[in-house]
Amino acid sequence: MTDRLPMTFNQLEQWLDDKGVTEIECLVPDLTGVARGKILPREKFTEDRGMRLPEAVVAMGVTGVFPSEGPYFDVISPTDHDMHLRPDPSTVRIVPWATDPTAQVIHDCYDRAGNLIPYAPRSVLRRVCELYAAEGLDPVVAPEIEFYLVARNADPDVPLKPPIGRSGRSETSRQAYSIDAVNEFDPLFEDVYDWCNRMELNVDTLIHEIGAGQMEINFFHAHPLGLADEVFLFKRTLREAALRHDMYATFMAKPIAGEPGSAMHVHQSLVRRSDGRNLFSKEDGSTSPEFHWFIGGLQRYIPACMALFAPYVNSYRRLARYTAAPINIQWGTDNRTVGIRSPVAPPAARRIENRVIGADANPYVALAATLACGYLGLKHRIDPSPECKGDAYLADYQLPRSLGEALALLRGERELAGVLGENFVTVYSEIKEVEYAEFMKVISPWEREHLLLHV
Repeated sequence: MTDRLPMTFNQLEQWLDDKGVTEIECLVPDLTGVARGKILPREKFTEDRGMRLPEAVVAMGVTGVFPSEGPYFDVISPTDHDMHLRPDPSTVRIVPWATDPTAQVIHDCYDRAGNLIPYAPRSVLRRVCELYAAEGLDPVVAPEIEFYLVARNADPDVPLKPPIGRSGRSETSRQAYSIDAVNEFDPLFEDVYDWCNRMELNVDTLIHEIGAGQMEINFFHAHPLGLADEVFLFKRTLREAALRHDMYATFMAKPIAGEPGSAMHVHQSLVRRSDGRNLFSKEDGSTSPEFHWFIGGLQRYIPACMALFAPYVNSYRRLARYTAAPINIQWGTDNRTVGIRSPVAPPAARRIENRVIGADANPYVALAATLACGYLGLKHRIDPSPECKGDAYLADYQLPRSLGEALALLRGERELAGVLGENFVTVYSEIKEVEYAEFMKVISPWEREHLLLHV
């Protein structure tokens, strides 16, 4: 495992001094996974700084628009109270692309009484991890994140295209697992790996995925909170590196029509604190009841979590038959057509892969939600359906087909809200309703093409 060691504020200050840091980026992940916050001179960054932001900063949608009325304001004060930010010293990293020596530090959000803001994404993941800790368990996760490299495109009405590589040409066919296709972008990935190394991000393998210009990066397994931080920072890093190489990197779930979508597959297991054993395996190496209950929890609650796993209208374009994305919550061993996969592994490494989550999901929210599903499965001893040993694409859809349907399921699942937090579910679902309403005001090219003169 690759968890970072805890650090005190005094140790953080020593780290900043050793690196000669002159500027600090104080970061707060919002509901969409965007980095909000403030930039301070090094001398202004003190333990008693008392830095604040309006509480709505972590409770806005991707368009930056807020609800004008409704349950949102039962949670968030209409007078726009301040949040009190506290740095987590263990998250400090250098900003490798900055001109001057600059550090970035992720902050947690508190109210004026000293309580964690319950709808801040980092707070939600902390809450779920604490529930496991109370059971004597530590969750272990390993995300695999897909993304597309695309040519620069400043006009949102123009479809995206693969970027030009070292050869002077762009991909015109699918190059799954091609080493040469990855090497087309060697200058970019050399910067990415160099920057990740300097930031101590524990990235593992890089592969070319199925789509033209589609790649995947894997992370080593570790504690969920630290890995969510790494995914948050990696997305920021990759986007910056791509811009410096005259292209975009996008984590949209379905950026290009006719190409597969991008996922964030999450491998997860549970370790007993008492002896460090994998809870999913019995002493004889066979699968444990807890392994099956965890799968049962995923099957029971994933549909209600889809607004968290697939958070935008675009997300549901990815979930289609025969596109390397699941359409249901079947489970199977070494079966990539199912939504819940058990990879072949020795007993100590037995794990469960959630293949439903999109690359566009907030990593804190997605990890909290998938672990919440498993937690409820353990608590209620939910048995899974029989293992799927064939092609799950031949079975029926079991996932919501739109954001509107997913939000209705999320609001109706009270047990899930009890684990993730009622206030979080309220704020999240209200924000997503606003986004969905905004999308419904847009008339698409498909509608103009097929309806304008024919209906």
